[in-house]
Amino acid sequence: MINLAIYTRQGCHLCEDALLIVEELKKEWDFTYFVLDIGQSDTLTEEYGLKIPVIELDGKELAFGLVKKDFLSKRIQERIRIECEPGPC
Repeated sequence: MINLAIYTRQGCHLCEDALLIVEELKKEWDFTYFVLDIGQSDTLTEEYGLKIPVIELDGKELAFGLVKKDFLSKRIQERIRIECEPGPC
């Protein structure tokens, strides 16, 4: 199963845009995602404060800041292809 983590902050317009993109892609691809508000943790705020939104795919940072739908879609497709090898899903 493919998992996305989205690090956001309340009131962040780029975060809202990234969430909309992820929700659109969720209609096309089978993956799960969860949202983490960095404002709830000093550690997360220190780590991601200037980069949000940050999207991680299976624990690896994939995109941050201005998230592009095409880029994210291609990375999800690649991950699905790897998961499905060597046979059909």
